[in-house]
Amino acid sequence: MPPPPHIKPENVLKRAQELIGVNQQQAALSVLHEHVTSKRTRNSTIASLEPVMLLFVELCVDLRKGKSAKDGLYNYKNTSQNTNVATIELVFRRFIELAEQKVKEAQSKADEVSGAGETKEGEEAGLKDVGDLEAIETPESILLSTVSGEQSKDRTDRAIVTPWLKFLWETYRTVLDIFKNNARLEVMYQTTAHQAFDFCKRYTRKTEFRRLCELLRNHLQNAAKYSQQVHAINLSDPETLQRHLDTRFEQLNVAVELELWQEAFKSVEDIHTLLSLSKRQPKNSMMATYFERLTRIFLVSENYLFHAAAWSRYYNLLSLASRSVAAGASKKDNPTNISDADLSKAASFVLLSALAIPVISTTRSRGALIDVDAARNSKNARLTNLLGMNTPPSRSILFKDLSNKDILQRARPEIRSLYNILETDFHPKSICEKVSPILSQIGADEELRKYVVPLQQVILTRLFQQLSQVYTDVKLEDVLALAKFPDPFQVSASTIEKFIMNGCKKGDLSIRIDHSTGILTFDQDVFSSSKALHPGSAAGSAEADGSSVQRLQSTPSEIVRTQLSRLSKALYLAVQYVDPSFNEDRQKLKLAALKRAEAGAEKEHMELVSRRDTIQKKKESVASAQAARQREEEQKRKLKQQELQAAETERLAQEAKDRDERRIQAERKRVQREEAEKQLKELKRGVKGVDISGIDIDELDSGRIRMLKLQALEREKNEMSDKLKTTGKRIDHLERAYRREEIKHLGEDYAAQREKDQKSYEAFKNETLQTAEQKHKEDVAIKHRLSRLVPTYESFKKTITNQRHADFEKRRRAAERELEQKMEQRRRDVREQKAAERRRAQEEERFRREEEERAAREAEEAERAAEEKKQKDAEAKAEAESRRQERAEAARKQMEREAEAERKMKERKMGGGAPSAAPARSFEGMRRGPAEEAAPAPSAGGPPRLALQGQSGKPSWREREAMRQSGQLPAESAAPPAAPAADARVATEETAMPKRSGYIPPALRGNASGAGESMPSEPPKERPAGERWGPRRPAEGERSESPAGASGGAYRPPGSRGAAGGASGGAYRPPGRR
Repeated sequence: MPPPPHIKPENVLKRAQELIGVNQQQAALSVLHEHVTSKRTRNSTIASLEPVMLLFVELCVDLRKGKSAKDGLYNYKNTSQNTNVATIELVFRRFIELAEQKVKEAQSKADEVSGAGETKEGEEAGLKDVGDLEAIETPESILLSTVSGEQSKDRTDRAIVTPWLKFLWETYRTVLDIFKNNARLEVMYQTTAHQAFDFCKRYTRKTEFRRLCELLRNHLQNAAKYSQQVHAINLSDPETLQRHLDTRFEQLNVAVELELWQEAFKSVEDIHTLLSLSKRQPKNSMMATYFERLTRIFLVSENYLFHAAAWSRYYNLLSLASRSVAAGASKKDNPTNISDADLSKAASFVLLSALAIPVISTTRSRGALIDVDAARNSKNARLTNLLGMNTPPSRSILFKDLSNKDILQRARPEIRSLYNILETDFHPKSICEKVSPILSQIGADEELRKYVVPLQQVILTRLFQQLSQVYTDVKLEDVLALAKFPDPFQVSASTIEKFIMNGCKKGDLSIRIDHSTGILTFDQDVFSSSKALHPGSAAGSAEADGSSVQRLQSTPSEIVRTQLSRLSKALYLAVQYVDPSFNEDRQKLKLAALKRAEAGAEKEHMELVSRRDTIQKKKESVASAQAARQREEEQKRKLKQQELQAAETERLAQEAKDRDERRIQAERKRVQREEAEKQLKELKRGVKGVDISGIDIDELDSGRIRMLKLQALEREKNEMSDKLKTTGKRIDHLERAYRREEIKHLGEDYAAQREKDQKSYEAFKNETLQTAEQKHKEDVAIKHRLSRLVPTYESFKKTITNQRHADFEKRRRAAERELEQKMEQRRRDVREQKAAERRRAQEEERFRREEEERAAREAEEAERAAEEKKQKDAEAKAEAESRRQERAEAARKQMEREAEAERKMKERKMGGGAPSAAPARSFEGMRRGPAEEAAPAPSAGGPPRLALQGQSGKPSWREREAMRQSGQLPAESAAPPAAPAADARVATEETAMPKRSGYIPPALRGNASGAGESMPSEPPKERPAGERWGPRRPAEGERSESPAGASGGAYRPPGSRGAAGGASGGAYRPPGRR
C-alpha cells in the first residue's frame, strides 16, 4: 500500500516552499519538523529526504530554532547512517555554514548601525565583554544594560551579534552531541571540534572553551563505556587515536593562547592518556609541541623544576629529530627546518631554566617537613608521568644531564658565563656584581625576561652560602650592598630578610639578624644548627645534597656531626694496613658467605617461586572476591537505581498530572476572566454611565454581568425619556421664535443670493469662452504646421496598406493550401480508418465463426464419446450380469450338492432312518417359508445378501417394504423367525413329528423344513444344564463346508470362503487373501 500523499518528502517540500512564498516561515518549519521527526520517514529514500533537510536547517537557522534543529538532525542521522554518510556530512556542514554566515552578517549589520568609525579591535573588545552565552537574560540584567554607561557599539553588539553567537555555540554543541562516539562520523566530529576551538579563539570565549573541553572529555570517557555498541569508536585503531590526538593538541594550543592554564594542564593529561593507549610511537613533531606547551604551563604555575625538565625533554627531542632527518628519516614525522640556531636557542632555554630552579623560595611555607607528604609525592609522580620520565627530576640530575650532553657548548655565551658564576666559581663579594650585566642582557630579551625573578632567588642563595663559609658576622648594610641588581630588578631589604627567614625555616641557612646592632651572624653553634635539628637536611630546597655548593671548609656543626663516621673510616683503614690477618679473615668470611649464598640459592629460589604462587593465588582470590562483591554491589545498585527510577517516574508522572490539572484550572480561570473582562469592556463601551471600578472581576459571572447591563440600559432608557421630554418642550418654543424672526429677513436674503449667483454665472461664462478661443487658436496652428506632412503620410499609409494586403493574400493562399492538404490528409485518414474497421470486423466475424465451428465439433465429439462410453458401460454391465448369473447358478448347484451330501451324512449318522417321502429341497428352500418361496426371487443383478446374526430366514426391510407395497406381506410377518409359518409346511411337520418350537440345530435344519419331508424318528439329545453352548466340531471324516448357498445366508469359516467368494462377491475376506 503506498504511503499517504501528505507524508511524501516531495509533497512536504512543496508545501513548505509555498508557505515560505507567503512569508509563513514558522508554519513551514512546523511542517518540516513534523515530517523529519516522524517514524514514517525511515521508509523514504535518502535522495528525497536530503532537500527537505537542507530547507529544514535553513529555516531553523533563520528562526534560531536550535532545539527543533537538534531533533530533526538526530532523526536524520539515525535514518541515514547505515546507508549514506555523505549526505549526513552535507546537511550538518550546511547547518554550521549557515550559522557562521549569520554571525558574520550580524557583525556587518552592527558595524553599519554603530558607524564606520569603530575599529575591529573595538568590536572584538565588545564581544569579549559578553558573559556566558548560555546564561539566560534576566529582567535585572536587561535593566542594568539599559541604564549603564556602555558605549553604543557595546550595546549594538549585545543586541545584534550576541544572539547569533549564542546560536552558533549551540550549533557546535548540537553537532558534537549527535556525532559523538560514532565511528562512521568520526571525521566530521573532529572537524566540528576544530571549528568550535577556532570559534572560542576568534571571539575569546573562555567560558565556552571550558565547557567544550569538558564535553569532549565526557565523550571520550563514554567511548570506553559504550565500546560494545554497533558504531562505537575503537581507540585501538591508530587512525582514530591520531585524530583524537590532533584534536587534543589543538585544544592545548587554544588553551595556551587563551591563557587558560588549568584547562591546558587538563588537556596535557588527556594527551598523555591517549599516548599511553597508542601502540605505535607518536610523531616527533607532535611530541615537540607537547613538551613546548608543557614548558609554558609549568612556567605559569611557577614550577621551575618541572619547567626545566620539560625544556630538557624538548631539547632531547629536537636533537633526536635533527639527527634522524640528517640520517634520511621522513620529514613528515619530525619538526621541520631544525637549524643550529634553533638547537642553540633550545639549549639556552634548557640551561637558563635549570639555573632558575630556586634553592630557597621566598613564598610562605608551612615548614620543611610538610613538603615530603603524600600529596606532594603524588603530584610529582603525576608530573613525572606527563614528562615520560622514570624518576622525578631534581636540580642536580638536570645539571648532570647538562654536563653529559653538548648543551653547554650550544648555549649562548652570557648564559654559559652565568652557569660558571653560579655553579663553579666561588666569589661571595663579587657574585652580584658579575651577574648584573648578564641579568641586564637577559632582561632585555622578551623571551628570557621571565627567568630574572627566579634567578634572583638562586643568586641570593649562593651569596649567603658562600658568605657563611668565609664570615661569622657581617653587617646587614654590607649584605644589602652586596645584593644589588640592575635597576629594573632591584630587591628590597624586606625581601632579603624574608628570604633569610624562609631559608632558616627550611634548614638550608643558619643565620641570625640583630636589628639593634645591624649585624647578620652565621650560626656556628654545633648543637643549635638547623641542619642538625632536621635529619632531612635541605628538605625545603630543590637540591637534596650540597655537593653543588662551593665549599672552602666544613662548618663546626658539620665537623661534630661527621666526627664519628670519619673516625670509623680512619680506624678501618688503619686496621687493614696494620693487621694482615684482618684481611685474611675478611676474605674467608667473604668466601663463606658466597658458599652459603650458593647453597641457599636454590632453596631461596623455590621459596620465592612458592611465595610468588601464594601471592598470585591470594591476588586471584581477592580479585574474585572483589569481583563478586562488585557484582553484588552492582546488582544492588541496579536494583536501587531501578527503584529510584520507578519512584522518580511515578513522581514525575504525578507532578505532570498535577501540573496539567493546575494548568487546566489556570487556563479555565484565565478564559473566564478574559470573558468577563471582554463583557465588561463591551458593557462599558456600549452602555454609558456604568461604574465598574469597584467590582472584582474574579467574583463576576455572566449572570451578574447581564444584570448590570440590564440595569444600566433601564437607567439609560429612563434618562433618555426624561431628556427627550425636556428637549421637546424647549425646541418647540425656540423653533417658533426662530421662524417668526426669520420671516422679516427672507426677502433681503433672496435678493442678495440672486445677485451673487448672477455674478458667478458671468465669470464662469467669460472664463469658458476664453478657454475655448485659446484652444481653437492652438488647434488651428497645429493643423497648419502638420498639413505639409499629410501627402507623405498618405503615401506611407498607402504603401503599408498595399504591403500588408499582399502579405495577407500570400498568407491566405498558403493557409488555403495547407487547409486543402489537411482536409485531404483527413479524408485519407478517415478512409484508412474505415477500411481498418472493416478488416477488423471481418477478422472478428471470421474468428467468431471459427470459434462456433470448433465448439460444435467439440460438442459432437463429446456427445459421440459419451455415447460410446454409455454403450461400453452397458456392454460391460451385461457381461458382468451374465458372469454374476453364471456364478450364482454354479453356487446354487454347489450348495444343493453340499446339502444333499450333508443330508446323506446325517441319515448315515442317525443309523438308517426312513428316507423322506418328499422330494429333496435345497438348503435355501428349507430356510425360506412358502410365502418367501412364492415371492419373486431377487434380481440376479443385485449383490448377494449377507446372513447376519438374528436375520436367518427373515426377509430384509427392503423385501418387506416391497411385499407391503405389492400386498403380499402376511399379518404374521412381525413374528419371531423361529416360529414356523401356518402353511402346508406346518402340517407336514405335525404329521411327521410332534410340534416343537425354539432353536433348531444346524444338523437338523436340512430335514426339518420343506413340505413332505419326514423328521428323524429320534429327537435330538438334550444338553446338560450346566453345559455352555459352543460351536459344533465336525467328527473325523465329516466335511466342514458350510451348507450356505450363494445367496450368503449362513456363516462360513474364513478358510472355506475362497471357493465361493467369487460367486457371492459380498462375503468378508481377510486382508491377506483379498
